[in-house]
Amino acid sequence: MRRNLGVPLVPAILLVVLSLSSAPGWSTGQVATAQVPARASREADQLTLDRLFASPEFFGEGFGPARWLEDGSYTTVERARTGALELVRYDAREGSRQVLVSGRQLVPPGENAPLRLEDYHWSEDGQKLLIFTNSRRVWRENTRGDYWVLDRISGDLFQLGEELPGSSLMFAKFSPDGGRVAFVSGNNLYVQDLESREVTQLTHDGSRTVINGTFDWVYEEEFFLRDGFRWSPDGTRIAYWQLDASGVREFLMINNTDSLYSYVIPVQYPKAGTRNSAARAGVIPADGGETVWFRLEGDPRNHYIVSVEWAEGSEEVMLQQLNRLQNTNRVFLASAATGEVRPTLTETDEAWVEISVPGRGLSLSDDLRWLDDRGSFTWRSERDGWRRVYRVTRGGDDTVPLTPANVDIMSVELVDQPGGWLYYMASPDDPTRLYLYRVPLDGSLRAERITPADQPGYHQYQMSPDARWAFHTHSSFDSPPTISLVELPGHRVVRTLVDNADLRRKVEALGREPTEFFRLDVGDGLVLDGWMMKPNDFDPSRKYPVLFHVYGEPWSQTVTDEWTGHRMLWHHLLTQQGYIVVSFDNRGTPAPRGRDWRKVVHGEVGTHAAADQANAARALARQRSYVDADRIGIWGWSGGGSQTLNSMFRHPDVFRTGMAVAPVPDQRYYDTAYQERYMGLPQDNAEGYRRGSPITYAHQLEGNLLIVHGTGDDNVHYQGTEALINRLVETGRHFTMMAYPNRSHGIFEGRGTTRHVYGLLTRYLMENLPAGPRPPTMGS
Repeated sequence: MRRNLGVPLVPAILLVVLSLSSAPGWSTGQVATAQVPARASREADQLTLDRLFASPEFFGEGFGPARWLEDGSYTTVERARTGALELVRYDAREGSRQVLVSGRQLVPPGENAPLRLEDYHWSEDGQKLLIFTNSRRVWRENTRGDYWVLDRISGDLFQLGEELPGSSLMFAKFSPDGGRVAFVSGNNLYVQDLESREVTQLTHDGSRTVINGTFDWVYEEEFFLRDGFRWSPDGTRIAYWQLDASGVREFLMINNTDSLYSYVIPVQYPKAGTRNSAARAGVIPADGGETVWFRLEGDPRNHYIVSVEWAEGSEEVMLQQLNRLQNTNRVFLASAATGEVRPTLTETDEAWVEISVPGRGLSLSDDLRWLDDRGSFTWRSERDGWRRVYRVTRGGDDTVPLTPANVDIMSVELVDQPGGWLYYMASPDDPTRLYLYRVPLDGSLRAERITPADQPGYHQYQMSPDARWAFHTHSSFDSPPTISLVELPGHRVVRTLVDNADLRRKVEALGREPTEFFRLDVGDGLVLDGWMMKPNDFDPSRKYPVLFHVYGEPWSQTVTDEWTGHRMLWHHLLTQQGYIVVSFDNRGTPAPRGRDWRKVVHGEVGTHAAADQANAARALARQRSYVDADRIGIWGWSGGGSQTLNSMFRHPDVFRTGMAVAPVPDQRYYDTAYQERYMGLPQDNAEGYRRGSPITYAHQLEGNLLIVHGTGDDNVHYQGTEALINRLVETGRHFTMMAYPNRSHGIFEGRGTTRHVYGLLTRYLMENLPAGPRPPTMGS
């Protein structure tokens, strides 16, 4: 239910291959062609759906993937004059360029074309290159594919696991000495010797329900765990997860369109309150043998193992075990030889314990860095009401705060032990922005801002291991990202890597009014952060329709001063037609405003958010005379779709038109890990689930409602929308719906799909929430 807000955003430090539809028009079927009237005087000023979604005009430049090397240089992927991709090394200070791997070196024996370089990793000595290619999608990301190894000394290029099925290898990585590679295939672990080419199968019980070295659906979706094994520092052992998914119920999705007869796609998916996979972790010799399983207490189906990392040595592993309600996280040190565990640290919260997960800028171990020759480690906690980083001794008996009080740390970027600094991201004074800070490791709490004060907006950093350099990505809501190489700690720009000048000129040519970021008092002492986009020809003496863009759930913010690409530009297209577009982060969103702000929604997800959004609409109409209270609409995707439904059903006097994309109408239908984290078990909180679910209030619908869903959504099942349709029909409510056959949660698969989705939303809005300003006498 999380995250997907429509058009996928392009990460800054990635090589992205974009495949765009060339279809200029709409697909035929239930929806007619939308006619969007032209209001701007010049073609360059006027956005159209085709310019946004049927052409590459507004896509920006990419960079990378880049990898820092220990000496402060870095490697990245570039396209040669021949068109082939090549790997080059740059000296950070001097900028000198050296081709390390040319396109011709990536041509397999007997072939004419080089491998398609989708990702790569170096051996520790830099002499061998691991190449990922020919990938296949697994749920959300392409994590299955083929791996090849290039020996830069001999020039030898060969495929790993050649006898295994094509595109079946996952998460291949070099051993510490670079002589072997471990990988997963068919839910089993393998190791291949690079000299002899011999493959050793380590586990033999992998099956559809026994999963070694990788994860099931819910672990991948909600904890962002995909790569499930770790080499020991000395290369003699491998620690790994094993999941037993037997007994987890299958949700059956039906494909009606890809063959003459329909067929069923079963997905093991634990819905709230049902049976989870059983997780355990252990260590196996890298040359084969028996697994030593760690002896963790508790029912493995009612606990999650969210971290398995070597404890700065090859004798012990550090584990994090989270209970099912996710309000207790226990940290253990485990013996790799015996499997015995001893507790080190326990983190508790009356609501839920926050852990760091990949996909939010962190890996599970990024907040846990070993210090003082394995004597202590860093740890992030909300124990005093704010996300702070602490130094914890190995035995857990001494804890010292390292970051300032009353400041939420959004992520740990680097621990520079030789320099004595911890680098982190935060924004103490403005929850909509993000900056780089550092603080001494001595516990003196003297924070220093590294991001220059004259650069407001949103900042991201990929720092070198020695803390001297960083790839710095800077954007704002109205301006696309620039990527530069900066020298730290002075933040001197050494060179610009990506300036997105062409995209910036096209955006500036639209003649947009700057987006207004502001705080809104909605009553009872509650102040919300928000932004507002206005029409180019805005006249404050007239009244305008207002469209709310909402997410509202505990996973994501919408009010951040960062570039969101096509989503922002589509909102600007709407302002060109005479709409004001706004967004507010309600209570419960993960803004850096303290624990109480985020966790007040525990057990009540959906209720506080709907009230906050409705109160924001009322306050906006009272405080801004140009807001037409009779023309307020709302839209959102995923959690935002759920929030749209809750707002339309609970507050029909406020919101007149709503567009809900891929919503969860009934919280019982969503997965265990997400829904139970915020709501508890439905068996224990039946009333909370009832109150938080939009379907409970469907009979109160009065306005115009569009529901959009992909029937192949493995994340938020189409089942929920079908249940809502039944309730709306039963209670005599009128609505409009659009189903996209076999599309997933992002509804992007298939030629012309994204163009069609946003065309549908545009037309529905214009037909049901009249555009353009009216004289004050015509408003409320």
